[in-house]
Amino acid sequence: MAARKPGGCIRNKRRKEAMGFSTVPCNEFVEVLASKAPVPGGGGASALVGAIGTALGNMVGSLTVGKKKYAEVEGQMKTIAIEAALIRERLTEYIDKDSEAYDRVFSAFKLPKETHDEQVIRTNAIQSATKEAAIVPMRVAEEIGSVMETIIYVAHKGNQNAVTDACVAMMAARTCVLGALLNVRINLTSIQDEVFVGMMRKKADELEANAIRVEQKLLDWVKTKL
Repeated sequence: MAARKPGGCIRNKRRKEAMGFSTVPCNEFVEVLASKAPVPGGGGASALVGAIGTALGNMVGSLTVGKKKYAEVEGQMKTIAIEAALIRERLTEYIDKDSEAYDRVFSAFKLPKETHDEQVIRTNAIQSATKEAAIVPMRVAEEIGSVMETIIYVAHKGNQNAVTDACVAMMAARTCVLGALLNVRINLTSIQDEVFVGMMRKKADELEANAIRVEQKLLDWVKTKL
């Protein structure tokens, strides 16, 4: 979620504060996503798309295990399943971490600003919270980016009846990366630390270029198979 200055947005009062967005049923998540509530937003949605992409890639591996035709890659597919489960769990957790980052920015903007000292404290709090709001989606992009080459492996070596599912997994992964990085970049526009901004922009550019390249590599290959 972009750490924009809060306006008149009000949380959906039906949301149970004790329950994170990552644990609510899909239909409830989508309902809140469609509402005026500031969170979840693009950051949380990107993390969810990444988790779905990881799960779909894992599904292809699951459809491979136990098939005599793919016996030689069964061990690798089982290892991938374990790793994918951990990444999927972390991506799901980032749905809530993104919302929590927005909450911290929101709270910082609400700090008093009557005196000079209060203004300094408020500004520092906003800057610190906005940095965290940029770091969270960057971690999302890094997490999903780390599995994209694995999705290619699963597409090449896994059950070929599910090769297009692997492609959908890849497209979801790329969407996650690009969506998360948009949230990084919009938050960077509000950060005064030029060194931090430069480092984050460079990393974002690299992650985006790699995601686009890897996705295209798989799509070009699958076109030769269909």
